[in-house]
Amino acid sequence: MLYGIHPRELLHGMNTRQKLEHIAGNLWWAWHPEALDLYRRLNQDAFDGSGDNPSIALRQADEELLNDPAFEENVDEVYSDFLSYMERGPVEHGGNHTAYFCMEFGLHQSMPMYSGGLGILAGDHLKAASDARLPLTGIGLYLRDGYFKQYFNDKLLQETEYPSIDVTRHPLTPVLDDSGDPLVMTVHCGQDVVHLRAFKLQVGHVELFLLDSDFNSNQHEDRFLTSRLYQGRTKIRLKQEIVLGIGGVRLLRALGRRVDVFHLNEGHCALLTLELLREMGEDGDEGGVRSRCVFTTHTPVLAGHDRFEPDLFLEQMEHFRGEIGYSEHDLLSFGRINPDDESEPFTMTILAFRMSRTANGVSELNGEVTRKQWHPLFPGVPVDEIPIGHITNGVHLGTWTAPAARLFLRKHIGTLDQITSTTDRWSAIHDVPDADLWEYRSRLRKRFVEYVVSRNKSQSLDQDVSLSPDALTIGFARRFATYKRATLIFSDLERALRLFKDSSRPVQIVFAGKAHPENDDGRFAIRQILETSRMEGFSGKVIFLENYHMGVARQLISGCDIWLNTPRRPHEACGTSGQKVNIHGGLNLSILDGWWSEAYDGTNGWAIGGRTQDEDMDIQAQDARDADLLYSVLENEIIPSFYDRDENGLPIEWLVRIRNAMSGLTYRFSAERMISDYASQIYNVDRYQEAN
Repeated sequence: MLYGIHPRELLHGMNTRQKLEHIAGNLWWAWHPEALDLYRRLNQDAFDGSGDNPSIALRQADEELLNDPAFEENVDEVYSDFLSYMERGPVEHGGNHTAYFCMEFGLHQSMPMYSGGLGILAGDHLKAASDARLPLTGIGLYLRDGYFKQYFNDKLLQETEYPSIDVTRHPLTPVLDDSGDPLVMTVHCGQDVVHLRAFKLQVGHVELFLLDSDFNSNQHEDRFLTSRLYQGRTKIRLKQEIVLGIGGVRLLRALGRRVDVFHLNEGHCALLTLELLREMGEDGDEGGVRSRCVFTTHTPVLAGHDRFEPDLFLEQMEHFRGEIGYSEHDLLSFGRINPDDESEPFTMTILAFRMSRTANGVSELNGEVTRKQWHPLFPGVPVDEIPIGHITNGVHLGTWTAPAARLFLRKHIGTLDQITSTTDRWSAIHDVPDADLWEYRSRLRKRFVEYVVSRNKSQSLDQDVSLSPDALTIGFARRFATYKRATLIFSDLERALRLFKDSSRPVQIVFAGKAHPENDDGRFAIRQILETSRMEGFSGKVIFLENYHMGVARQLISGCDIWLNTPRRPHEACGTSGQKVNIHGGLNLSILDGWWSEAYDGTNGWAIGGRTQDEDMDIQAQDARDADLLYSVLENEIIPSFYDRDENGLPIEWLVRIRNAMSGLTYRFSAERMISDYASQIYNVDRYQEAN
């Protein structure tokens, strides 16, 4: 059996249910809407109520439909596609195998083990690696509490609940030893032994292993170590990072997996480098570890990097320090800029930099910011010569392209396989008739408006929805972190009201996103939006979609004409949400931060301000200036461009920008391009281009 796939000759006797069970066991379905549609048809209520979970829909399937010849034929077609995909098998790219470590993975809304961009990027990385047949294994935590569900109280403040991700309701399989018992590893947190088991998710060709501590072998406190993402207490966070980094390496060893490259996606997993050093024994050296490790950093704000007080770090690493044979000073020196400063905390990012052969930011600007940020680690080296590069993040087009968009793309550009393999085919968008391109954009907007009206009926929020399928529609959806300035568009209510009250050129905006439960500023920002949405002139045109997840995101990025992004520059590492709108004919309106700083050329969207760093500007002054620039672009460029129509009712200038964005940005900022860059530049995978 190859990667969970039986040889075709053994499958002829399988019935329709067995084929559907086989597909449901591999998250391949997460980026193949034709597969998801089969499960939706089996039981739409069960499917919708479970977050589009194929396993649940299949358990409650309409038995009559399972025996319907037409449905059986549809299943056979999808099943054949699944077999063809899996039978391709991974290509042996020069023998290099990568282990990809990350704290969170955003793979599908039915498994909310992610909080935002880092997790979504990690999920897209695995899917793109599978599509490219790149030998890669993922390592993470089984976050059974997931990330919280959002609802609102009568004071319009966000409330949270944490429904558990039940292993029996998802394609999670326990990792077993040779005796058929759960495979168990151990790590030490201080002198306490933490036992770990693992579950496997098959993501196309890629295996993702999730470490779990919630079973009887552990004391009560440690059972919940792996349950919840980014738990607030510093001690718990450090113990989670011991589990991920050290426990992850031990899992790979117990599985007998060959690993040539360890990819640290953010500093949460950096302790894996010390475990590799410990494994080498007395003959080990830092250079031997460094030659096998690569590091990607996403955090452009110094306060966002994990730091642990020396006493706490030494306490939790006491047993490990005895195993590796290092003094307290020497162990702490791995995570300090100044090893002799006894008060300096231990920083995971510093450990990752010291122990990796390459380091990269996730956009061109993020690379520049990171070099300046960590200049003290490289004394005497000019900032522009610091060995920290960048590979700009990209989005997995198979995951994020709306099913309603695929027929248009197939007709005018090519199949997803064709348009994700090269940028060349995208020039064909310039040959699409204006009327067809505008119909494409208008159809997606109309479907989105219908979705918002429908979803609003099941929300805890009581809000009026009076959206028009023909009005300029703006989207803003992301984590409600303070620096993202979600309320910037309402900084001057009088000026904003003039935009939203203009019935001759209507404007509407849809928000979505969650604030971290401990971030009161984020919760109050959401409340400000909700309060504004109830004011005269804004009501019905300012909408908030609660409980933001990947499914809601897919609707937003396909339906909005403008994707609004207002971070306080240069605090956005990349900001991949805006990359998802291009393929749908959406346009970006953004601060020139993250990916947009390198993507914007004046003809493919709009910018708010310029490319200056603003490092010395007062925050309030910067916010006021950026709000004024935002209003000016909307008033003088975007709204006129959208509503200025020719004799056929078409916005010609707007369509020019759509063509430029689709042709120049879609492949360039895709995960398919990104994984190619990682393979050739970071993993040093031989023959990558030849194999593809």
